[in-house]
Amino acid sequence: MSAISFQITARSASSGARVGRVATPHGWFDTPAFMPVGTRGSVKGIHPSDVAATGAQILLNNTYHLLLRPGPELISRLGGVHRFMNWDGPILTDSGGYQAFSLADANSVDDDGVTFKSHVDGASVRLTPERAIEVQNLLGPDIIMAFDDCPPPIAEDDPGAPVDPRRTAAARRDSRRGVYDHGARLDVANERTIRWLERCVRAHRRPDEQALFGIVQGGADLGRREWCAARVCGLDLPGYAIGGVAVGEPPEEIARIVRHTAPLLPGDRPRYLMGVGYERDLLAAVRAGVDMFDCVLPTRNGRNANAFTRTGQVRLRNLRFADDPLPIEPGCDCAACDPGRHGWRGHFSRAYIRHLFQCEEMLGPILVSLHNLRHFQRFMAELRQTITTDDWEGFVTRYPVAAPGL
Repeated sequence: MSAISFQITARSASSGARVGRVATPHGWFDTPAFMPVGTRGSVKGIHPSDVAATGAQILLNNTYHLLLRPGPELISRLGGVHRFMNWDGPILTDSGGYQAFSLADANSVDDDGVTFKSHVDGASVRLTPERAIEVQNLLGPDIIMAFDDCPPPIAEDDPGAPVDPRRTAAARRDSRRGVYDHGARLDVANERTIRWLERCVRAHRRPDEQALFGIVQGGADLGRREWCAARVCGLDLPGYAIGGVAVGEPPEEIARIVRHTAPLLPGDRPRYLMGVGYERDLLAAVRAGVDMFDCVLPTRNGRNANAFTRTGQVRLRNLRFADDPLPIEPGCDCAACDPGRHGWRGHFSRAYIRHLFQCEEMLGPILVSLHNLRHFQRFMAELRQTITTDDWEGFVTRYPVAAPGL
């Protein structure tokens, strides 16, 4: 039996979008869902109750980082990730496969797994499909991810490709023994991803408590995406993910890949687009039929004084906000913009928040992170409502920042 169940409750008549609910051992969450990222067991700077108050129903933790410290065995002894971080809702863990791409300068990949040089103490850390599953079984989340080989999505010399140091590092690592052949690298990654998924399935010791999702790779090549999707979906899994997207390619490429790949995944299982993203990307993916998302943008940008709003980002360090009495976004109901809803008087002005950042006071990043987390949860809630009405033009009128994704 699967550890989760998925029920579709509404469908768009004009697109592939659908509204659903996923039930897990630690409760349910509505889809389309946006998962705040708590990489090391914490959504940075935010108390779990405040994360929940933004509307978040499920969080993401990262296997690689929790493996390095404090270690899965310790977390298991202390009751698993839910008890460890005092979050009683659903949790999903990434397997560590993405870190083989993002930390390419500090690792080597072979057919059996990945060897990392720990950024904590320089020690050699080995992750194989079996070890990635063992760690996730010990951590105890509700949804776990297969260990996959995430290649650079596009070659470094592709016309119009934006410079991305992660892609550069990955290409440099993968070409150490000769001239880099991007097509060959995609083929190797696809073949490894399938073999590693099969090994993950065999290694999984808690299938009745933790749902294992497979991941489709293939870079920006649609034919290779189809090849990988056919084989990943050939295994009967509780859910499926699209990986290797939003790692250096432009927005129109992200939309093209997702629109092609999402319909290839089983329609009765949750579909998860990993590491995405901006509002335009979320809208395009939801309309393609994707159900789950995660991204560090709300909190990472929040810690850098960049606030998301319906019309675009507000960069609160700018001098023009030095004496601005308005909240971050008038009409927003977050704890920074409308504290009356949360038990205290008066909003925090843009001028005050800018002052906090200028003085390096920790309250500044907290307030903007809370606003951004609420922005994305409100965005997803309105998307779920729009799927039932099919009023997409009305949606982008309210959220013009997402219009490119329509």
